[in-house]
Amino acid sequence: MSTALPQEMQQHTYAIMNRVEDSHWWFVGRRAILESFMQRIVSGIPQPAAEIRILDVGCGTGANLEMLAKFGASEGVDVSDDALEFCRAKGLKVHKGLAEELPFADESFEVVTALDVVEHLDDDVAGLREMFRVLKKGGKSLIFVPAFMWLWGVQDDISNHRIRYTRKQIVERLEKAGFTVERATYANWTFFAPILAGRTIMKLTGLKPESENNVNVSALNGFFGKIFSSEKFWLKNFDFPFGVSIVIVAGKNK
Repeated sequence: MSTALPQEMQQHTYAIMNRVEDSHWWFVGRRAILESFMQRIVSGIPQPAAEIRILDVGCGTGANLEMLAKFGASEGVDVSDDALEFCRAKGLKVHKGLAEELPFADESFEVVTALDVVEHLDDDVAGLREMFRVLKKGGKSLIFVPAFMWLWGVQDDISNHRIRYTRKQIVERLEKAGFTVERATYANWTFFAPILAGRTIMKLTGLKPESENNVNVSALNGFFGKIFSSEKFWLKNFDFPFGVSIVIVAGKNK
């Protein structure tokens, strides 16, 4: 990602992510949805999984890379040395680089993902154009971004987000970058109302937890994860009209 967090905040944020992303309901549910989308994407790729190259842009601390490895030879790129160190400790293949200047040749990958990454970029279209460049003709990109500026919360601040998108906004940016958008749907409608309520209360009261990932829901964490994960069944055949996030599948047809 092009603009790094202040070093002490960045280290703290990645340490939190590395600690919670295998168990926190948000990460667990998101991965279940993304895995469902990946299954459909790779089903349309003729070569065997071992020959499918997958790039995760802004790979963070690596949990998504581990999931993507089920579908091909996955590798990641991130600007943060801290994030890359966590990935390498897990034995993952990663590279240092900016989303807007990816260190790969043209048309190197069958699949390129950007999972809660595009919203960090100062120039999101430039980053998407780079993803388009390194994607092979006929390849697919899987994009996941936060939805609606009026859902802005503490996590957006500490994660150094630039924007939360509407579906129309992210589709327009992808098309400007050269992609053909095949599907764009809101996701996490299950917790849309409680997240909106929680963030509204925080704004009204001035309450600001150190990180929303730290909010203690341990007693219900597994239950929440199962509820969020269950959206993958709905999303097989139905596009949600609203949600906390947006998931997009886009192709390179030219």
